[in-house]
Amino acid sequence: MADKKISQLTEVTAANIVGTEEIALVQSTETKKTTLEDVQRFISNHLEPTTLSVVAGGTYDLGDEVYDEAELIVLSWVGGNGRATLTLPDVTLDKNLNRTKRIITDSSFDNSTHVDLTPYGSQTLDGSNDAFDLNRAYEGIKVWGNGTEWFIIQQKA
Repeated sequence: MADKKISQLTEVTAANIVGTEEIALVQSTETKKTTLEDVQRFISNHLEPTTLSVVAGGTYDLGDEVYDEAELIVLSWVGGNGRATLTLPDVTLDKNLNRTKRIITDSSFDNSTHVDLTPYGSQTLDGSNDAFDLNRAYEGIKVWGNGTEWFIIQQKA
């Protein structure tokens, strides 16, 4: 199939990828071809949720290894009424540049259960150090990091 070893191939940079180039994909024991566009379309249409059960007084760090790779986090409230804190990852880390996080609540939430979504350290969310309050069933927020701060790019209430 190929005329060169992987170590001999020219490096591809993001600046010269258009998405229609063919790439190899091993599926089970068979090598097949696809395009970066097709892989990207598959990934964007197949979000795997990570469930996070929260309790009053709990503090949860989305930069922890359990939640670090999660793009979609479904919050479930456990126990009595109150407030929990969810901290966004450090946006200045290279892996968080141009990254999005989606957070939604399930049916266990009501106006007596609150999760404060807060930026990391002295970083900001939409230019503010204030927390975003999630306090109703089926509420959601999508944030995007530019390497300096987090932005709310979508909100559902």
